[in-house]
Amino acid sequence: MKYKRILLKLSGESLAGKGNHGISDDVLEEYAHQIIEVLKLGCEVGIVIGGGNIFRGLRGTESGFDRVKGDQMGMLATIINSLALESTISRLGGKAKVFTSIRMEPVGELYNRDRVLECMKNGIICILGGGTGNPFFTTDTASALRSVEIGADVLLKGTRVDGVYTADPEKDPKARKFNSITFAEVINQRLRVMDSTAFTMCRDNKMPIIVFDMNKPGNLKELVEGKKIGTLVAG
Repeated sequence: MKYKRILLKLSGESLAGKGNHGISDDVLEEYAHQIIEVLKLGCEVGIVIGGGNIFRGLRGTESGFDRVKGDQMGMLATIINSLALESTISRLGGKAKVFTSIRMEPVGELYNRDRVLECMKNGIICILGGGTGNPFFTTDTASALRSVEIGADVLLKGTRVDGVYTADPEKDPKARKFNSITFAEVINQRLRVMDSTAFTMCRDNKMPIIVFDMNKPGNLKELVEGKKIGTLVAG
């Protein structure tokens, strides 16, 4: 096993499956199976999920919401997704616990790094909801922050695309995939891997990022075991 402790970032939109909103039971179960699979290998797992399938703070401002209130609504959306994943993992036989960046017991335990590390070492999947707990920061930034805080070996960004490309592969059939790329090359080529705050945090703290297709069964396990999947951003 190459990676003994991971931070897995999942987008909220991916949980909606083929729909635009809500949570797909099929996607939730598939993700839970993959996560339990790597847990059984002995990998310590932390997870940050977005909330875009329920509410996006930025989109809310376009409808007239105050940005701070909109982002707070987005934080609650991530916690709804976190609870759904926790419930599914538990139902499938895994152990999971939701930690929230803002105090809201008994929904989840208030995030504390040492407590999270203790749970992870005891085979509990820790789902870190609520983003950073602050407005104006995305869940990409939250995943970068948490990965550094917990000392993860790698930040795995699970998406519906199988890596980083020269252009959007869903729009440009000539787009070329990178197997690996440096932080500097991403900046110079203006490639969108994560938002700039999250990306800078990973670069400055030497936290490698792997962008991969989470929707392909078995990908997460093979990544943890060391197989080259997706695109590695490091160096």
